[in-house]
Amino acid sequence: MSLSPQERAEFVNSYTRALITAWSSEEFSNQLTQDPRGALADVGITIPEGASLDVVRAIPDGKRDGSVDIQVGLYEEGLNTGHFEIRIPEVPQVDTAELTDSELEGVAAGDINCCCCPCCCCT
Repeated sequence: MSLSPQERAEFVNSYTRALITAWSSEEFSNQLTQDPRGALADVGITIPEGASLDVVRAIPDGKRDGSVDIQVGLYEEGLNTGHFEIRIPEVPQVDTAELTDSELEGVAAGDINCCCCPCCCCT
């Protein structure tokens, strides 16, 4: 069963809410482990009664594609098979590398190097 455009938009909004809430709330993250159906219902993702559910927090190497289309496909597959896999990875790691002194000076001075078009802002 494929989701209608309206259903897809609602699922994507709810899934996005689940990701953001899991990454910003330790309480919600714990609830995903203890009561995944309840946690997902709280953000608008309903898993049908009697269906099995796996919430995957540790995404295997090579399967880290961040495409929401993959999750939509997994949800649609669950509607057909009765087995749902919802991937909510742990908090993504952010590169916190510091700028060098020369890079910092360039940013502070408004030094913008853009070569995308021949406009006056690039010169």
